[in-house]
Amino acid sequence: EPYKVDYCEILRELVEEGSVPMSRIDDAAARALRLKYRLGLFDRPNTLLKDYPKFASKEFHQAALDGAAETMVLLKNDDNILPFKSGTRLLVTGPTATSMRSLNGGWTYTWQGHLTDTYAKDYNTILEALTNEFGAANVTYVPTVTFNNEGSYQDEIVADSEAAIKAAANADAIVICIGENSYCETPGNLSDLHLSVNQRDMVKSLAKTGKPIVLILNEGRPRIIADIEPLANAVVDIILPGNFGGDALAELLAGKRNFSARLPFTYPREINSLVTYDYKVSEEVGKMEGVYDYDARVNVQWPFGYGKSYTTFEYSDMRVDKKEFNASDVLTVTVKVTNTGTRDGKDAVLLFSSDKAASVVPDNKRLRGFTKLALMPGETREVRFTIPATDLAFVNAAGKWTLEEGDFTLSIGNQTVPIYCTTTKIWDRPNL
Repeated sequence: EPYKVDYCEILRELVEEGSVPMSRIDDAAARALRLKYRLGLFDRPNTLLKDYPKFASKEFHQAALDGAAETMVLLKNDDNILPFKSGTRLLVTGPTATSMRSLNGGWTYTWQGHLTDTYAKDYNTILEALTNEFGAANVTYVPTVTFNNEGSYQDEIVADSEAAIKAAANADAIVICIGENSYCETPGNLSDLHLSVNQRDMVKSLAKTGKPIVLILNEGRPRIIADIEPLANAVVDIILPGNFGGDALAELLAGKRNFSARLPFTYPREINSLVTYDYKVSEEVGKMEGVYDYDARVNVQWPFGYGKSYTTFEYSDMRVDKKEFNASDVLTVTVKVTNTGTRDGKDAVLLFSSDKAASVVPDNKRLRGFTKLALMPGETREVRFTIPATDLAFVNAAGKWTLEEGDFTLSIGNQTVPIYCTTTKIWDRPNL
């Protein structure tokens, strides 16, 4: 219980009676202090009283809006249904459409976020933002599944879907906002990642109208939607974007902004097929159709680093200044990025490394660098990464950092360059 401080007194009593040695307290305190020193918190403390009024102030509204827009991921956009054209008539429904709790998540205004709708009432929900953007005459809201905020975060209230189905007849597209109510820590534990049956059945019911469907995923973890994803023309994962998430989403759907984010995790398709992008090369792999022939040992919904845009980008002329290197070298990697589409856009450029063979089974690949750059249509720019050769090391069976002689591959998108380490170096792990 985070609102109780009894533990402090109990711990003091345990130390005084000798049950917990003082050395244990010193070790715990030293770890916290060491991290704060490394973060520079003692150079400029961030708890100055004069800074408190800036929290949620108008001074930071634009930064919050920009940050929300930069983190929303366009996962699907069949037939370029997005962005919506001016005058598009939208039917909006789903439990997260009217929830500030869902936009913020837990550990925000309160521990479980259960009072967020009260504290954040001056900000816009997804529904309010879409109404402001597209006009009240073009946006219709009909409740289907809603959250029961008087119960557990998982409790839902299901309305008769007939009203929504009837309203769909006058809509050009249906925006269905699905996901989770706010939660955190033990109360938010799950044993099944599937999105609730109520929400999935609601999507299936509305899909029968034949109207184009845009799914908005507002969730703190990837809830499995494999049975309803094929029913959607577009899918956007907004994760937990904060108070300005609704406004950012509305601007993106209207085309005032362009999507540029990439998934920071691998989105699973099956409940028993959870995998990270850096799986071991010894694990079974297979082709995932339709997503850049992405190699994965399981059938994932979307891979780590995946994300679409309203424009297109191409990579070319990837180079590394040293094809052979040793542990003391620094590698400079360059690649040209071109906006081959018709809209301004930002591209997140990801640099991966692969160790082809090692004394400990190596990862399939590892993210070694990333950056984001803005390009106008037809514009080409060169991206440069500088990485120490030691960044290609791994921790061996003896717990030491190891960079072994042998072959590596560096890759950016569809571009790859082979490189070779000429020496082996082993060193102690740094003291954290």
